[in-house]
Amino acid sequence: MELRDPSVRRPTVAAFFEPRTSSVQYVVADPATRDCAIIDPVLDFDPNSGATATHSADALLAHIRQEGYRLRWIADTHPHADHFSAAGYLRDKTGAPTAIGEKVTEVQALWNRIYNSDVPADGSQWDRLLSDGERFEIGSLAGEVLLTPGHTLASVALRIGDAAFVHDTLFMPDGGTARADFPGGSARVLWRSIQRLLALPDDTRLFTGHDYCPGGRAPRWESTVAQQRAGNIHLKKVGNEEEFVRLREARDRELPLPRLMLAALQVNIRGGRLPEPEADGRRHLKIPLDAMPGVPWAE
Repeated sequence: MELRDPSVRRPTVAAFFEPRTSSVQYVVADPATRDCAIIDPVLDFDPNSGATATHSADALLAHIRQEGYRLRWIADTHPHADHFSAAGYLRDKTGAPTAIGEKVTEVQALWNRIYNSDVPADGSQWDRLLSDGERFEIGSLAGEVLLTPGHTLASVALRIGDAAFVHDTLFMPDGGTARADFPGGSARVLWRSIQRLLALPDDTRLFTGHDYCPGGRAPRWESTVAQQRAGNIHLKKVGNEEEFVRLREARDRELPLPRLMLAALQVNIRGGRLPEPEADGRRHLKIPLDAMPGVPWAE
C-alpha cells in the first residue's frame, strides 16, 4: 500500500494527563478505520511505599473499548526518566506490539554501566525498533519517525497525519524546551532537533510529553509549529545555536534530577517491565549511590 503524505490526514487524539509526574499519555486513532496506537503510557508508581498500579494504563484501555478502537501499536518516544512506562503491561494485556527508537540500545548500554546491570542491550525488549525516516501506518493514516535526540540519545518524534508527538523536545510555548543534561543528553543536539520540528508545516499539531502548568494554569499539551516559532519562551530569548546552548546549559545546572529517574530508567530500559522477582518473591529496584555527582539536591 502506498503511503500518503503524512501532513494531509487528521488523526483523533485523546490525551490523558497523569498529575503525579505531569506526564501526558495519548491514544491516537484513525477515524476511518478505528485503528489506534498508544503513545507514552504510564505505569503508576509511589516512591514512598514502592507500590505499583495500572490505573493510568487501564484508563487508556477503557477509552479504547468505549470508542470501539482496535489497538495496533504501543509506542514510547524515548526511555523516560520521570515515570515508569506501561508498555510491558499493555503488551501482556492486549498482545499489541511495542515500539521505540532504535538508539535505545545505546541508552541500555549507558545505563547498564550506571546500574552495574546486565540487561541485554539489543532492544529485544520491544517488538519493533524505529529508525529515522521510517514509515508506518495506523489504519489509513501514514506515519513517519523523526529522530530528535538531545533530551535523550534515543528520542524520536512520531508524525502521524497532521500531528506530531514530540515527547520532551518542546513543551508548551510558555514552558519552553526540554532539559538536556541527562546521561547521553546534549543541548547542542537538542537545538538541532528543535529546528527539525520547526521545519514542519506551520499548522502541524504538536503534542508534548509533559506539562508542568506554569503559573498554576490548567494542564495543556497541544500547540502548533507556528505557535512554537512565535511564542516559545526559550526560543524567543535566543537567536542562534550558541545562545540556545548557553541558555539551556545554564538552566540545567540549576535543576535537580527527576525524583523517579534512578528508579524509572531501570524499568524503562527493560521495555517497561519491572525487574524479575528475587529469592524472596519480591521485585527490587536498585539505586546507584553517588552516580550523578554535581547535580543540585531536590528540596
